[in-house]
Amino acid sequence: MKQAVIVGAGIAGLATARRLGQDGWRTLVVERAPARRRSGYLVNLIGPGYDAAEHLGLLPRLAAHALGPFTTVLVHGDGRPKFTVPAAIAEATLGTRAMTVFRGDLEAALHDTVYDRADIRFGTTVTAIHQDSDHVRVTLSDSSTHHADLLVGADGVHSATRTAVFGPGHRVDLPYLVAAFPLPHPVPGVPGSSATTFIGPGRTAAIVNLGPRRSSAFFTYRHADPPTELARGPVDAIDAAFGDLAGGVPDAIRQLAGDPAGAYFDAVSQITMPRWHTGRVVLLGDAAWCVTLFAGHGAALALAGADRLGTALHRHDDIPAALTDWETGLRPEITRRQAIARRGMRQYAPPTRFHVWMGDLTIRAITLPGIRGLVRRGIARAHR
Repeated sequence: MKQAVIVGAGIAGLATARRLGQDGWRTLVVERAPARRRSGYLVNLIGPGYDAAEHLGLLPRLAAHALGPFTTVLVHGDGRPKFTVPAAIAEATLGTRAMTVFRGDLEAALHDTVYDRADIRFGTTVTAIHQDSDHVRVTLSDSSTHHADLLVGADGVHSATRTAVFGPGHRVDLPYLVAAFPLPHPVPGVPGSSATTFIGPGRTAAIVNLGPRRSSAFFTYRHADPPTELARGPVDAIDAAFGDLAGGVPDAIRQLAGDPAGAYFDAVSQITMPRWHTGRVVLLGDAAWCVTLFAGHGAALALAGADRLGTALHRHDDIPAALTDWETGLRPEITRRQAIARRGMRQYAPPTRFHVWMGDLTIRAITLPGIRGLVRRGIARAHR
């Protein structure tokens, strides 16, 4: 029986454990955090991401948590509506093979498929990695040592596996920050089954109200010194960047103050590497590429990457050959998504009011029947 050590119990790591387990691999999943993270914003499973969720057997589990389409209201800074994009338009644009869920629900579905088949160790890190042509020897912080056929680094944008095996210097930090967190209570002023979105020069604030424990907030903004902002913590930083807005923003910030530990708050970065694998070690998900939220599809690409990795390993007896095959097939898509992210910065953090106005025109155009069809076909082509 082949064995794999997987570093990271997020979407990429758990999806890899699930996919390899389907082919009879024995997997050990190592996670630095003391317990599974349950927070996070919305993730869209479209195209290859939806296909991978289907291949991994996740769709029945996710169906109960699917958020479905919802209305989006673009607002001014004082909360007054600009215009509305009805839920039916978003549904028609994305098509039938699409699903929106909270990140925490996706991780929970993955965890449910592997917890009794994989050895998952929380509060544990990798302290040493050695490999030869036949095995990878991995030493853990619990003093155990494991000999595996494959080591998968799925430990995120700040991957310790990447640094240990490939060296430092692959992270490209961008002058933006993002905060995303669940809202225990719907925010007054945001209608049910809808989201309000403010887009202004250098920043975006979005609040989704889908009912108790199905609501969330998302903030992103441009800043010249992200490390300084991170040192302030999410409450002070978000309040300083968005405290002047009305609508549901003040209430969302108050809820954040009640549970700042439950928020995702980080700088925005991409990972650029000439290779994602060496010998029997491979990186996957944000540890390897991190397309960033500006491109979207990070969770979808993590699922698709794990699914395709399993397919390549099933096809090849030689593991290094399988990793080469997998990377060759996936890299063009990742390169394209990273380029989309760099262009997408203008959407989430428009440089000027003129760019905000142009973005509003683009979103308004989607509501027109003829344009809507063009957008739907463009999305379908993008996800083939």
